[in-house]
Amino acid sequence: MSLDNYRLKLKGKEFVPVVIGGMGVNISTAELALEAARLGGVGHISDAGTEALADLRYGTKFGRQKFERYRSYIGNPDKSNIHFDLETLAEAQKLHVADTMGRKRGDGAIFMNCMEKLLMNNPRETLRTRLAAAMDAGIDGITLSAGLHLKSFHVVQDHPRFRDVMFGIIVSSLRALKLFMRSAARVDRLPDYIVVEGPLAGGHLAFGPDDWFEYDLGIITAEVLEFLRGEDLDIPVIPAGGIFTGADAVHFMENGAAAVQVATRFTITQESGLPTVAKQEYLKAREEDIYVSTMSPTGYPMRLLKQSPALQTSSKPNCESLGYVLDAKGRCSYLERYYEELAANSNRFPVVDDKFCLCTQMRAYRVWTCGQNTYRLKDVTEKLPDGSYRLPKVEEVFLDYQHG
Repeated sequence: MSLDNYRLKLKGKEFVPVVIGGMGVNISTAELALEAARLGGVGHISDAGTEALADLRYGTKFGRQKFERYRSYIGNPDKSNIHFDLETLAEAQKLHVADTMGRKRGDGAIFMNCMEKLLMNNPRETLRTRLAAAMDAGIDGITLSAGLHLKSFHVVQDHPRFRDVMFGIIVSSLRALKLFMRSAARVDRLPDYIVVEGPLAGGHLAFGPDDWFEYDLGIITAEVLEFLRGEDLDIPVIPAGGIFTGADAVHFMENGAAAVQVATRFTITQESGLPTVAKQEYLKAREEDIYVSTMSPTGYPMRLLKQSPALQTSSKPNCESLGYVLDAKGRCSYLERYYEELAANSNRFPVVDDKFCLCTQMRAYRVWTCGQNTYRLKDVTEKLPDGSYRLPKVEEVFLDYQHG
């Protein structure tokens, strides 16, 4: 028995039940997602930092334009008046999605991962803009992540594609799912799939930094499946976090899952957006190099490598051109800590050792988020004569999940 014996069924279509998770900022490149779609599965792109991504990929100047508009705020701890231009944000989103969808081949699908925690100093309107622009540009599906998303369906319920696009929600507990379902029922639109993310996943977690190991993906998934059966709801459930092999995946399929979402093994592929030096660090990592940090300004714990440059470097806030995690009042915990240190030590560059600037560090690929099983990556590739590791292609890893 292999994963290829199963198919994920969504809105009358069938897919190989391998879903590659959405890793921002552009770790899940269009090229990575397109390969998943070509092979019949589901690939995610991420809308984290879309304007910065557009500048990198398409030669736009969105970041520079925003910086010029707000450059007078440099050195001012009050960022409450720094806002994204919604038309520009929509343009960047459409560029990224339309370019990706225009190159899609095969029978698979391209989804976009959309984080509620990207508050952007205007949570409701920036979220509405990102969701609507992705639908306008032809995205196959949208996975709602990093938050409860209690209003996400509400803000786009009048969009002409609201009923057609495949919408899913990422949850880490049955309680979170029930809250979302009650909200979704008010617009008569249930999710098309549910991703259950467990405690071994990479990046931001919905578990505490000191008790994540007390939770189990299999148990949470079983609770969600039982709830859906009790409600007579036939919604595909997709476990995620720590599913490292095809055998791991089959175990979940045999227990009622519709597909699996995986990411860690794809971080080191040739198509991944991580710099080569970071990929090699992932491959060299030991189990003790992986830990859950509280340094993200989002308030969520984050699993990453201890070798991440962001953990050793303070940086000047760049809210004028970035500012993706500013809350509705223009605040960010890193921003606050930076100016506290500046006030206390005005004669030197502030050193903030308990938070990092997520916007700046993620854009520079200095936050090396990873799943708990990252230390096992070296076991599924080979070491080269020069001591480095061979980087596989997406197809190789995908087929290993599908047929391994």
